[in-house]
Amino acid sequence: MKTHNKSNKKVQTSAVALLNLFFFFSTSEKAEAQNNAGIIGIDHVGINVPDLNQGITFFSDVLGFKPVTQLGPIPLDASWKEANHINPATGAVTIRMINAGTGASIEVFSYADSKGSKIHPNSDDIGASHIAFYTSDINESLKYLKSKNVKILGEPFLTPSGDTAGESWVYFETPWGSKMELVSYPNGKGYEKNKPAVILWSPKDTTKIGADKPNSNVISESEIKSLVELHLAIWNERDLKKRDNLMKKVYAENIQMIDSHFIANGYQEINGFVEGLQKKSFNSRFTAVKAIDVNHNSARLYWQNGTAEKPDAVTGMDVFVFENGKVARLYVFVDSKK
Repeated sequence: MKTHNKSNKKVQTSAVALLNLFFFFSTSEKAEAQNNAGIIGIDHVGINVPDLNQGITFFSDVLGFKPVTQLGPIPLDASWKEANHINPATGAVTIRMINAGTGASIEVFSYADSKGSKIHPNSDDIGASHIAFYTSDINESLKYLKSKNVKILGEPFLTPSGDTAGESWVYFETPWGSKMELVSYPNGKGYEKNKPAVILWSPKDTTKIGADKPNSNVISESEIKSLVELHLAIWNERDLKKRDNLMKKVYAENIQMIDSHFIANGYQEINGFVEGLQKKSFNSRFTAVKAIDVNHNSARLYWQNGTAEKPDAVTGMDVFVFENGKVARLYVFVDSKK
């Protein structure tokens, strides 16, 4: 009986330590800010055009994007115009949302009988902006734009050194005078060589894995299950080098692990979390509770974590979103204390 009580105390201590670790990571300043803001990423960028048909024709016929939704024309009342700094005499607004390939959508605004300024801001004016489009071959893209009589503002510039070494870019103008940009860095940027904790998101990441295969965004159910099983191996692996190698097989470079209280970005932050978890609960392990569920490019895993005496000290569920053969986002759900 005494041995049994001692074992129970050990298990309780292990479970408390594990829960304390989750609480510790949940209350860091960075984690709290991310949780409070609730912002995941950029949904769209907006741009005003003088002629809606002209704008849509350029984005669709020249750049190859696809208009998807339309809102309006919507008459705007006086209070809305005042709050949003719109001339009182300007008419209704029509808005079209354009699918711009991989990345944020483009929201195109056009105001009937607009009384706003007809002069584009200069590049150094407050509020001046541009949209940059990624291309794997800037010279070919530039040749194509020229064939469509698009005005090019100079020649491509290759950054020779610094954080953006290896990046080429050049500006061009739309028919209504807005400035846009072509940008390319097929071999990455200089800062990536220093193995930063966070990698800037890039459309090129969606094509570099499995680019030689048709429909490379789609992976089979068996492949997804294998990756999820390796995910469990990552969280149980105590050798940092082996764990890092496993992460590179399973996780995208810019992976986000999203808990209800914090967000971890990239290998380094997730590695730090795993290492801290293992130090706090040295004898605990993660094991699957149910079979892995797969739905297209997503999956869910029910798991438990604990010692051999109490393997379910902590339970939860992970939801995986796969892009280009790797886990791009990992949503972690930890069950309430039993």
